[in-house]
Amino acid sequence: MPREAEPLLDVAFDAEVIHWRGPAPFLFLPVPEPLVGEVRYAARLASYGWGCVPVAAEIQGFAFTTSLFPRDGGYMLPVKVAVQRACGIGLGDRVQASMRIEDRNPG
Repeated sequence: MPREAEPLLDVAFDAEVIHWRGPAPFLFLPVPEPLVGEVRYAARLASYGWGCVPVAAEIQGFAFTTSLFPRDGGYMLPVKVAVQRACGIGLGDRVQASMRIEDRNPG
């Protein structure tokens, strides 16, 4: 049986839920500045183009997949409506999030 690949990046952080002119159903969590370099490094092997980086994320025990959006030299973690409802979170809330970035082409 194949062994599961090690993630390129597996981090947790606190952030305030913000609004940004992006896709309508999303609010976002800005990835804290100290993690941006690590995300950028992992993105070299994980990004599928346009700077978007696929991630497996979790907020308050609710797991979901999405892609980080590049913004002003950093990254934004989209918080889909389904996640907002499941977690009871909204604009201005401070939440704990975790995310995992994996190599798209391991081996």
